[in-house]
Amino acid sequence: MERNSDSPGRRIPSPEKNLWRNADFLKLWSAQTVSVTGSLLGALQFTAILTLDATPVQMSALTAAGVLPALLFGFVVGAWVDRLKRRPILIAADLIRMALLGSIPVAWAIDMLHIEQLYVVAFFHGLMTIFFDIAYRSYLPSLVDSRTLVTANSRLSATASAAEVGAFSLGGWIAQLFSAIVVTAVDSATFLVSALLLFWIRRREPTPAPTTQTPGIRREIIEGLKLVFGSPVLRAIGVSKAAMGLAGGIIGTLIVLYGIETLGFEPGVLGTIFAVGGVSSIVGALNVGRLTRRFGLGRMLVVGFLIYGISGFLIPLARGPLWTAGAILTAAQLFDFSMTSYEVNEMSLRQSVTPQRLLGRVNASMEVTMLSFQLLGALLAGALAETVGMRWALFVGSSFMVFGGVWLLLSPMWRMGVVPDSELGQTTLDACK
Repeated sequence: MERNSDSPGRRIPSPEKNLWRNADFLKLWSAQTVSVTGSLLGALQFTAILTLDATPVQMSALTAAGVLPALLFGFVVGAWVDRLKRRPILIAADLIRMALLGSIPVAWAIDMLHIEQLYVVAFFHGLMTIFFDIAYRSYLPSLVDSRTLVTANSRLSATASAAEVGAFSLGGWIAQLFSAIVVTAVDSATFLVSALLLFWIRRREPTPAPTTQTPGIRREIIEGLKLVFGSPVLRAIGVSKAAMGLAGGIIGTLIVLYGIETLGFEPGVLGTIFAVGGVSSIVGALNVGRLTRRFGLGRMLVVGFLIYGISGFLIPLARGPLWTAGAILTAAQLFDFSMTSYEVNEMSLRQSVTPQRLLGRVNASMEVTMLSFQLLGALLAGALAETVGMRWALFVGSSFMVFGGVWLLLSPMWRMGVVPDSELGQTTLDACK
């Protein structure tokens, strides 16, 4: 229990207790957990591979379709999120994603499902996800104060990791025992549940402050970009997001295909192996606050990114009998805790040092950066798999991740100690220049 520095004799609740008493945060937390669970079922991937026999190039195109909206609309979305209330955006994004995924079982039932429909669903699903992710990260600071940001983000990360434990494994077993179409139906339902939970939040969201200048999308986008590029801290985060996107585009496009077709795993078994990563992430999320207080935010952020990148090399090294390949893939999943450490600290830092009126645009800049490079990685994945094979393509993906970790190591990020109070954000950024 910590003490209030302004009232030495008075105890105040710990961040953990504050969050458990915050009913609206608990609703947001529950909505995010359900939504992430649905997203991690792998509905589009399983449908493409198991129902439509997709090739590596088609899988590459499917991944590209999902991230293309970030490149086209991400900056505009960020500006709009800063103009509007965030909760209605979250609810609308969930309902539209529910309808998009629900169209797949309908098309399959009337024998009209084609890979082109998955491309369309992936595109508009990706657009709604951009709206949701930017609004969600911008909405959180209005529900919790700066003292509880790290704890709130670690709790959200923990449940996302818990979803990872069961979601992809569940999706794999549903696909194996029933069909990939059933996976899409379940995925669609999760977004409806998430929307209902968000609708239940009762705290009145403050109306965005009007700008003192004439509104203009272009001017507002430039204002957000200037903050990102002008700060060594935010700029370093941006480079790490680019590296993560490039690596994720390559690895994410190929890993399910690699596990099923190259290594020979059944979908349910492969999902169970990946669930180990969720367990590791839960452990990381539950301990990241304590470790950050001990070793410092910057060190935990940088080391976490580097460890995750290096562990990625285990994926293409998996080969031989199924039990050997499975053991190596499982070993790679054991290091997922390190990415959780990076994500919790990076998000808490970003939310705290960015002025509230610019948070949507800064979040958009990071999302656009990561997803644009993810698009590039997805396109590279298909070309690399066709020319040098999936193993070498996965090696290339992990190499990009390690590059991002080295960049963070050489940046001012290493000197960051703790997450500052929101009002001290710009001072903190200036101090790292």
